[in-house]
Amino acid sequence: MSSLPPDKKILEFELIDRILSGHHEDFCLLIAPYERRIFMTALDILQAEADAEEVSQEVFLKAFRSLRTFRRKSQFSTWLLRITGDESRMRLRKKREVSLDALPPCGSADPEASGYAPIQVADCRETPVEALLREETSRLVQESIAALPEKYREIVVLRDVSGLNIAEIAEILGLTVSNTKVRLLRARVMLRDVFVERVRGKTKSVLP
Repeated sequence: MSSLPPDKKILEFELIDRILSGHHEDFCLLIAPYERRIFMTALDILQAEADAEEVSQEVFLKAFRSLRTFRRKSQFSTWLLRITGDESRMRLRKKREVSLDALPPCGSADPEASGYAPIQVADCRETPVEALLREETSRLVQESIAALPEKYREIVVLRDVSGLNIAEIAEILGLTVSNTKVRLLRARVMLRDVFVERVRGKTKSVLP
């Protein structure tokens, strides 16, 4: 078996059966479609490449050791991302890299009144000025995400960076679908407020 279509769940389950029956070398094929996604999810949560690399390795090691416990009611990728979230949170707790008391204050906007909308990115025909603005906007968004408290940063990463749906995120975080929606709404409002404050600060710094 030389390749595995990542969107074919039945083939993925067959591959898992092969691994569990002793074909351990096939584990590389199983995780190959998800290596980049797991790393980027860990990186967005941890904000440190070295930590993300170590967590990624630990995720795949734990997945291999615990493969027999995988319940096939959910997607394998969802299971991996749940392990990634757990390992990333554990790493944050151990290193104490995030201090909620030191985070920038967020606005007091009502989450229920949120008018959040994703930022639109320019196409390939953008001018040099547009490209510069896009890069600066991207940097400010990344900084704003990094400034969120851990539980809000994580849910933004899972939904708006990794592109998971609400049901998958609820399973990964161990929340109800309703609580997941509320947390995501609050996270987006906080992200908007942090982003606006950073844009205003940037604007003030360039004014004469």
